[in-house]
Amino acid sequence: MLEKLTRLFGQVDMTQGRPWEKILIFTVPMLLGNIAQQLYNTVDSIVVGKYVGDSALAAVGSAGPVFNLLLVLFVGISMGAGIMVSQYYGSRDRENLSKTIGSTLTLTAAASLLLMVVGTLAIRPLLEALDTPENIMDWCTSYLMILLWGIVGLAYYNILCGILRGLGDSLSALVYLLVATVLNIILDVWFVAGLGMEVGGVALATVIAQMVSAVLCLMKLRKMTEYFDMETRYLKPDRENIRTVIRLGLPSGLTQAIFSLAMVVVQSLTNSFGEMIIAANVIIMRVDGFAMMPNFSFGTAMTTYAGQNVGAKQHDRVKQGAKQGTFIAAGTSAAITGLILLFGPYLMGIFTNTQELARLSADMMKILAVGYIAMAVTQSLSGIMRGAGDTVTPMWISLLTTVAVRVPLAYGLVYLTRTPELPQGRYESLWISLLVSWVLGAVVTFVFYKAGRWKKKAL
Repeated sequence: MLEKLTRLFGQVDMTQGRPWEKILIFTVPMLLGNIAQQLYNTVDSIVVGKYVGDSALAAVGSAGPVFNLLLVLFVGISMGAGIMVSQYYGSRDRENLSKTIGSTLTLTAAASLLLMVVGTLAIRPLLEALDTPENIMDWCTSYLMILLWGIVGLAYYNILCGILRGLGDSLSALVYLLVATVLNIILDVWFVAGLGMEVGGVALATVIAQMVSAVLCLMKLRKMTEYFDMETRYLKPDRENIRTVIRLGLPSGLTQAIFSLAMVVVQSLTNSFGEMIIAANVIIMRVDGFAMMPNFSFGTAMTTYAGQNVGAKQHDRVKQGAKQGTFIAAGTSAAITGLILLFGPYLMGIFTNTQELARLSADMMKILAVGYIAMAVTQSLSGIMRGAGDTVTPMWISLLTTVAVRVPLAYGLVYLTRTPELPQGRYESLWISLLVSWVLGAVVTFVFYKAGRWKKKAL
């Protein structure tokens, strides 16, 4: 069985064969892997919501945007390395491929140490600046501290998975992630329900599971000597390779930083509505994570597809794959969104024993429904541009839709809907502003893709 799966979904050379078929074969394992990864946060929420209570659920949710903001450095490194790996793999440039992988491993170690120190000092003041409710402050702090102390596992897993995908191998990342996910679920229940470790228990379980997946990824890379060399001399930082990784990855890191910062700012607004809305937002974002998985998966697949074909100088094939891949991504997103709407109340009930909270979350999820199809377009076409080497355009689009649209619109709608009965305004404004930013992002991304500036950015 495993041998058949390896033949079907193993390492994919996207420079040959039908574009839609190659994209789909590459995406399926990655989609399953992303769903499994989303289970990390989802299981955390379910376990603390069921065994500790709604306040603990709110604490895990409030900590999420802060932790994502701290991770932007690794997002940049992963994206830059992935683009370089896919293009050098497409052009069969063994020397530069080896230098890129070795330099990235060293850069990741330095970044992990830096984040561990800076993040530990910044967590408490940042949570206080966001008006995090006092009753969940200690839980938020301990959750984030444990994740930061184990950041090396999370960092290397994401970086190494990016390298494997750049080499066309999305199956190995899936297998290792499934192992880690099962381990995470077992440890979650044991630490929280069995040992009574509360919020700290789910953080510790996540750290251990991700460390395991990182080790497995490294072992796989060490066996792929037919494509590159993993020798000690390549671990010495290569200035030119690191400069290129940063140049390509910095816009994507900034994009994630912008998005995370916007989420942090809106989290402050969410906190003003009280614990019920905070908890509802946690549930929505957990379900949202699954709804977004096809979009992110196809976006990453399109980045690898574009990178390999640009490296092989098959530019007409890139445009052909962009059209076919975007169509499949939008159709997949529409189907999954329909299922979420149909079974919404039951899904929300998994996270909480409070019926009112489950109903509220399901109602708010309906507001976001159409936006997931728009995000399929945004992620797919942005993936094409990034894979070709244009990581700046998606950054500016993200800047426009989150900073210039989403955040001001959220605060503006809340202010305009204030009444004597609702002195804080209408909480629906939080999700309406998000929907508007998603739809606008799809329109602007399509316009810039058609303009074709990305075609001139290859290494």
